[in-house]
Amino acid sequence: MERKQKKKIIKKHAKHEKDTGSPQVQVAILTERIKQLTEHLKDHKKDNHSRRGLLLMVGKRRKLLNYLKTKSPKAYEEVVGSLDLRK
Repeated sequence: MERKQKKKIIKKHAKHEKDTGSPQVQVAILTERIKQLTEHLKDHKKDNHSRRGLLLMVGKRRKLLNYLKTKSPKAYEEVVGSLDLRK
């Protein structure tokens, strides 16, 4: 992921100007990386190392979403809606 693209994602989902580590931002960044890696795996079907990384990222995103759902259901709904994720 390019630096400009990552900054755009952070700016869109950040709570305040210097927010880079909130669960919303982390989920948004992971979602973009997951999309990119999914596209890579469509062309390179036997790349099992990247596939494992993808599965780890999906698990991490799921954990962050579960955390967000328990701590702030409103923020969870906003993130899921803005990123077009299933509930």
